[in-house]
Amino acid sequence: MPVYKAPLRDMKFLLNDVFDYPRHYQTLASGENATPDIVDAILSECGRFCEEVLSPLYQSGDEEGCHLENGEVITPKGYKEAYEQYVMGGWQGLSAPEEFGGQGLPASMGLLKQEMMGTANWSFSMYPGLSLGAMNTIYLHGDEQQQQTYLAPLTEGRWGGTMCLTEPQCGTDLGQVKTRAEPQADGSYRLTGTKIFISSGEHDLTENIVHIVLARLPDAPKGTKGISLFIVPKFLPDAQGGVGERNAVSCGALEKKMGIKASATCVMNFDGATGYLIGPENQGLECMFTFMNTARIGTAIQGVGPAELSYQWALDYAKERRSMRALSGKKEPDEVADSLIHHADVRRMLLTQKAIAEGGRSMLYYAAKIADHMVEAHTAGDTAKVEKYDDKLGFLTPILKGFLTELGCEATNLGMQVFGGHGYIREHGMEQIVRDTRIATLYEGTTGIQALDLLGRKVLLMTQGGAVREFTLKVANFARKHLTNKQLRPMAVELLKLTAQWNLLTVRVMLAARKDRDVVSAAANDFLMYSGYVTMAYMWLRQAAVASDKLENGGDESDAFYRTKLATAEFYYERLLPRAQAHATSMLSPTRNLMQVAPEEMAFTG
Repeated sequence: MPVYKAPLRDMKFLLNDVFDYPRHYQTLASGENATPDIVDAILSECGRFCEEVLSPLYQSGDEEGCHLENGEVITPKGYKEAYEQYVMGGWQGLSAPEEFGGQGLPASMGLLKQEMMGTANWSFSMYPGLSLGAMNTIYLHGDEQQQQTYLAPLTEGRWGGTMCLTEPQCGTDLGQVKTRAEPQADGSYRLTGTKIFISSGEHDLTENIVHIVLARLPDAPKGTKGISLFIVPKFLPDAQGGVGERNAVSCGALEKKMGIKASATCVMNFDGATGYLIGPENQGLECMFTFMNTARIGTAIQGVGPAELSYQWALDYAKERRSMRALSGKKEPDEVADSLIHHADVRRMLLTQKAIAEGGRSMLYYAAKIADHMVEAHTAGDTAKVEKYDDKLGFLTPILKGFLTELGCEATNLGMQVFGGHGYIREHGMEQIVRDTRIATLYEGTTGIQALDLLGRKVLLMTQGGAVREFTLKVANFARKHLTNKQLRPMAVELLKLTAQWNLLTVRVMLAARKDRDVVSAAANDFLMYSGYVTMAYMWLRQAAVASDKLENGGDESDAFYRTKLATAEFYYERLLPRAQAHATSMLSPTRNLMQVAPEEMAFTG
């Protein structure tokens, strides 16, 4: 059975050389203990845990899945023991405040941990991953009593957490939420309703589960302005902060899914369950967006992680599997045939996977620095600084989530393709990676929703193109610095052209939308993908610039490592980046070609 290997060399290259995290951590209050030696030790230990404990459970967890017995969810064999090791290692509280039992390290350290865990075993990582969102929400919006009650056990990992948004009649359109919350004399609320697609809604890994639930008060305004947020624990906390009586919340069913079968996706029934208001009345959606932004960055990892995993397994297979002779002549004359890796088309698939995985990882690490500053500002109560970094991160979030998960699906399909027919057979694990990755483009907002959020809200409505202008200015300034480098100049010139085009496309879409509102929806997906390809191009130039410098002046890695970085960057610019032009052409196409066929004329059957 193939096993995941933590890409520590690439991670350290990005952290230390490309983005200078050591200096970044020195600027953070939470970075005091994030010294290079400590960071290195944490990464190595986390990598070991993922390789030795989580990765071996990946395929077996898929085979067994979760089971619902008398309202209780049983996770696959080995999951409970693995979670106990996770808790004992203190991994849940890595970036949590020290006052609640955490280690107080920067938020980005949690992302690095989540990347490795998610790559090794995404289904497992979802259980503690959902808890992190609940922790953030309670920390930022809960009152002192709520923080004291819930944050310590959540930080330890003794309790788990969920987010309960979706209902049978609504997903993205949360204005249709029907779950009711009726105030009680003691200050609590009774919640009644059904939530679907609830990841980690019920399981046997923790002694309690803290549900963060959207619901309506009796006198609430209609639509999104009338939604409040509540804490609804599976077991009500007792006076000592332990587990008390069972609450009226239960799992009614487990969803039968295409993938992530070891992750419990539940139908949750709230039958007059006791809940506690978190944040102001009718402002639940604003509070929940804290949760959502966290979740969406986390989901972006599910584009990068599977690409990395699929690449690792496909690369090993391509080196071992023999088929035919290379068109340029025998490469292994003593063997019956040449290895797959000597065929140019197989190289195309492998390098596409590599470019996506390493380019996507750099995008995540770039955004993680911004997230660190935003969390620091929240902690310090600096509202102006929070808004500044929230705007920067808000622009990148839909690109990260939408673009990287779409490319993650492409990368995993390519990995299966390298295996040929064997990739379609379950024992090799490649088809599982494909199945598991597909959900990433759907939950936490589909790609279409991310595209509308980027173009419709972040670019047109909120900033009138300012978000693009600000980001492209930074990219263009970086590209100009490398125009004199012979090796980097072609990439720098191309990136400069694209930044100019990105701004022009934004203006053209904006003007077209004034005459035809459907333009926004029609152009959004292409705008998102174009934005993603250009952003990744920026990241690959940053990596190439460092690699070029290290080859000339020396670095911690081998020359072969840096040469491969440069070669992969060139591959990205020459083979993948041209796709951006197709998206540019498509987004300017008139909406007429989408809307001119009447719904009743879309199909003629029977």
